[in-house]
Amino acid sequence: MAHQHKYDANGKQLCCTLEEKINRKTDKDSGCCTTHKEHKHSDEDGHDHDHSSGDQTTLQMFTPAIISFTLLLIAIAFDNYFTQTWFTGWVRIGWYIVAYIPVGFPVLKEAIESIRKGEIFSEFLLMCIATLGAFSIGQFPEGVAVMLFYAIGEIFQTLAVQRAKSNIKLLLDQRPDEATVLKENVAISKKASEITIGEIIQLKPGEKLALDGKLLSDNATFNTAALTGESKPDSKLKGETVLAGMINLNTVVQVEVTTAYTDSKLSKILEMVQEATAKKAPTELFIRKFAKIYTPIVVFLAIAICVLPMLFVDNYVFRDWLYRALVFLVISCPCALVISIPLGYFGGIGAASKNGILFKGSSFLDIMASIQVVVMDKTGTLTKGVFKVQKVVAVDVSEADLVKWVAALETKSTHPVGTAIIEHAKGTEKDSKVTDVEEIAGHGLKGKVDGNEILAGNIKLMKKYNISYDAEIDNTPFTIIVIAINQKYAGYFLIADEIKEDAKQAIDSLHKVNIKTVMLSGDKQAVVDAVAKELKIDFAHGDLLPEHKVEKVTELKSQNLKIAFVGDGVNDAPVVALADAGIAMGGLGSDATIETADIVIQNDQPYKIFTAINIGKKTKQIVWQNIGLAFIVKAIVLVLGAGGLATMWEAVFADVGVALLAILNAVRIQRMKF
Repeated sequence: MAHQHKYDANGKQLCCTLEEKINRKTDKDSGCCTTHKEHKHSDEDGHDHDHSSGDQTTLQMFTPAIISFTLLLIAIAFDNYFTQTWFTGWVRIGWYIVAYIPVGFPVLKEAIESIRKGEIFSEFLLMCIATLGAFSIGQFPEGVAVMLFYAIGEIFQTLAVQRAKSNIKLLLDQRPDEATVLKENVAISKKASEITIGEIIQLKPGEKLALDGKLLSDNATFNTAALTGESKPDSKLKGETVLAGMINLNTVVQVEVTTAYTDSKLSKILEMVQEATAKKAPTELFIRKFAKIYTPIVVFLAIAICVLPMLFVDNYVFRDWLYRALVFLVISCPCALVISIPLGYFGGIGAASKNGILFKGSSFLDIMASIQVVVMDKTGTLTKGVFKVQKVVAVDVSEADLVKWVAALETKSTHPVGTAIIEHAKGTEKDSKVTDVEEIAGHGLKGKVDGNEILAGNIKLMKKYNISYDAEIDNTPFTIIVIAINQKYAGYFLIADEIKEDAKQAIDSLHKVNIKTVMLSGDKQAVVDAVAKELKIDFAHGDLLPEHKVEKVTELKSQNLKIAFVGDGVNDAPVVALADAGIAMGGLGSDATIETADIVIQNDQPYKIFTAINIGKKTKQIVWQNIGLAFIVKAIVLVLGAGGLATMWEAVFADVGVALLAILNAVRIQRMKF
């Protein structure tokens, strides 16, 4: 499809050409097109502003086509249905020329611009030759109709590109320009770009957070859909991290800024998504190279169709063979491929961002579509990375008393295991009196709670005081806190890292599409085996240092398998870089891993791994459907055109019709649910 440029009062070009449209932006001031990244400029307040070539309203875009279509219908009516004597000769020719100009002039200008740049065999030149050639042999209605439908196809293509970009533009609107800052308990409005680390932001219900920070209020609930793609509210407690783009849902809260405006996680997300559109997939690169070779070939074939038959055909009529050559040129235009394929990948990136998954390039959509093995870290990826009481066994004492007394004792400790027990107690320990607390290094705690002597620690603590306990505890892979009350065994707490709610669903979904799963962890093998058994992971390896994880992934790659590695910690960064597709858990993941990763899952849900693979497969499927559709239809009509069996109208369908079908198919991924 040709792109209809806008021009300023000095004739300066304000919009980019077709091939630049999807991945380029227009510089509002200079009028030039910038490649590879979305073009932005900064104004006086330091904010970045995005300038798109799609600023026209739909009515403005369709106006030239409406004018041409109206004039064409009137001309056809005069030619075929209304008897008159004046619509002949130069009047008739002039009428058709006027009908042609609104849609034809921008394409003629594009063709000239392309030739000046050294791109002689462009699709614009093909359409100009075909339509002007139709005029030269008196086929005026066909000449106008071909260019008219070509222009209409271009408009629909522009609308499709705008739709594909809509999800990303939503992200671009997530950062407020201003925020309310507390200065000596006085609320003042301040530009977000001027707020510094350490300042306190006051956020009212319904307001959007402008910068990353730490929650100072006791608790708050946020809508995180802009960052995660999830509509479910996320509750945060005092001291927890909150991110730019989150919307406060309930009470007025205060947030201490921890990251500069330009360094927020949302800012990094925007950069990732913008840069992603510049990184082409192999299929996309192939088609663009193919089009550059294909277009001159069809031009010379069209010349051959017109000229060579005079050497072999007895009743050769130049006009007839020129018409066939012109039909051949219209059919051969490669715009269905050149536009629909990058649009398909762009749609895939947009659909992924809508689901809280960020692809750093369309090439990774192709890679995810062919993944054979998914290798995962355990802590923070399949589990929450937070100790939690999984089970309480009480012996000769009520469970409520056991939990209350042990939690009261653990308030004197800072160990993460103790924190898990306190959280499990839910405040019941606050009324207990704790005295004589002694921490026994490497064993646990000893103290008096409500007059009872409590021992809480590992098995070594029980052995130290010669207290007999249930022998089955020795075979448990998870962390066990054994309890004795007044020198008598009283039960235990089983504490483990909690498995994420959707981890089982994620593994089952991967298995359904014949993808093998491997878990690598630094935890002891017994713990890793227990998690792997519960989730039904194919292979699990524990007691691994970062270099051991690299060795395991290298070993898998040596088997010519396509590997995706999913991790969240700093120690996962080397393996993420090594894998064919490195996936980072972006919500809690380290910056190093997120920077290294090819794909970022914003809400830390393991099921999104399958979603990313599914989006990759659907995108690749749609791209190849478009390639097949374009080649099959064009091949059939090319043969018919060369043989004189196809007219300009069939040529229009083979070119514009196929392009529109391919574009509609490409944007279909935007509507899919994953």
